[in-house]
Amino acid sequence: MHRYTMEVSGGCQCGAVRYHATEMLDNAHICHCRMCQKAVGNIFAALVAAPREVITWTRGTPARFRSSERVDRGFCRDCGTPLFYENVTGDRVNFTIGSLDHPELFPPHSNDGNEARVPWFDTLPGLKDEGETGTKSEDDEAWASAIKSTNQQHPDHDTSRWPDPAVGLGNSNTTK
Repeated sequence: MHRYTMEVSGGCQCGAVRYHATEMLDNAHICHCRMCQKAVGNIFAALVAAPREVITWTRGTPARFRSSERVDRGFCRDCGTPLFYENVTGDRVNFTIGSLDHPELFPPHSNDGNEARVPWFDTLPGLKDEGETGTKSEDDEAWASAIKSTNQQHPDHDTSRWPDPAVGLGNSNTTK
């Protein structure tokens, strides 16, 4: 498996847990297995790995759930964001692509765990495009505006502090 030298960062939704890696592996994939479905609360997990030795936890420490004898699932104990899957005896950590600051850099190359793939997965590309959030109706626009005005999501980049004291948002447990 090819290793790419690159600076990559990511973290959870609330900003309590952040990570950084200096290399990534060429293994971006979608896993459909039932364990991954449950771990991320979705119909699949999109994952990409980094060698364990190049990973630094830059803010906070992820909580872990031992989903099987050999596998830990990492997540933020404050907001619940699924962050990674790892074989506890392995040499890499598989990050959830959605937790990366730039998920667009890691298009999946394969589907794994197909024994549990939902039968309608192949219909997803044909779904109707509803546009951007808040663009369908006045009610939708008001709803989206209310969410944006109280947004407590950490930005997609490292910050020296979070929540930002100037904004005054965020869970009080996330200032680390």
